Amino acid sequence: MNDRLRELPNLLAWENGEQVASSVDWSPGRRDEILDLFREHVYGRAPVERPASMRLRTHETTDMMNGRAVRKTLSITYEGPGGQGELPFVLFVPKEATKPVPAFVLINNRGTGLADPDRQRVEGFWPAELIVEKGYAAAVFQVEDVDPDEHDGFRNGVHGLFDSPDEDRAGDAWGTIGAWAWGASRVMDALEADPAIDAKRVALVGHSRVGKTALWAGAQDERFAMIVSNNSGCTGAALSRGKKGEQIEHINKQFPHWFADNYKQYNGREAELPVDQHMLLALIAPRLLYVSSATEDAWADPASEFLSLVAAEPVYQLLGHEGLGTDVMPEPDVPISGETCGYHLRTGDHDLTTYDWQCFLAFADARLRNSLNE
Repeated sequence: MNDRLRELPNLLAWENGEQVASSVDWSPGRRDEILDLFREHVYGRAPVERPASMRLRTHETTDMMNGRAVRKTLSITYEGPGGQGELPFVLFVPKEATKPVPAFVLINNRGTGLADPDRQRVEGFWPAELIVEKGYAAAVFQVEDVDPDEHDGFRNGVHGLFDSPDEDRAGDAWGTIGAWAWGASRVMDALEADPAIDAKRVALVGHSRVGKTALWAGAQDERFAMIVSNNSGCTGAALSRGKKGEQIEHINKQFPHWFADNYKQYNGREAELPVDQHMLLALIAPRLLYVSSATEDAWADPASEFLSLVAAEPVYQLLGHEGLGTDVMPEPDVPISGETCGYHLRTGDHDLTTYDWQCFLAFADARLRNSLNE
């Protein structure tokens, strides 16, 4: 066993030290305990789930991609004590589909230019044409439409709508990562209402800070059948204990709005955290999970991302599945996969590329389409 694995909190031991005896003890049970620890110490607690006021509106339906896809421009509206909010998103659906199709949802933090709904600018960051060609729907939403990526005192976006302005902010109040994850679940609500989408086969994808978001959304919302974390690093897929590159203190000082205030007490004190990121990955079990890294992304620390996936394996096994199935890190550009988990280390820097998407799609072709014994 890798020495770092011995230092990690035990996935299969309750907080009182007793061992989890079987899958029956995992959920509900130990899984809920771990989820609550992440809410308390890392990502915070959302004050609302699906608002009763939520409404879905379709603004336009247009043929795109030389007639191969239908583009829908939609918006989700909701109300809270602080007023009204709107989350627009775009959905491409293969036009010739004869039954509901699986879907990929991208959380986009790179601006609308990289997810151009008119496809005037086609980027590898969101290759909607490739996704549609493979028979999947392709959806995308912008993080700033949920909550701004700035330390604004939590006055704007969904924080401004749902947080109480008359109370001191609690140490476990949700941060911006939690708000973005909330937005992903609202898009999932919308996809469930679309008869063109097979809502039981929806994959959620995020890169970098929204790779962290995708993992947190998938940990909380078990409707997502597949989660993809690309270059998510610190407080994403990478283990915190023994991590190289970005540390908890770095991320809390540079992005003080991302996480719960309680998380700041662990700056330079990773070993005192009651959780580590393998536990976040384990919350996705037994669903599909794909983690990807890049050779030049030392700040994210690929070795710690890979080892975290290895350390989540016991929960997949407890639930009767193989996870990744190996503890040997692959060579660059050699994707590996087990029954339910996949990993690749791409040559290059911190980015989301067509190569990454090709790997995600290949994994989904072999597993997501067959996940319900189709």
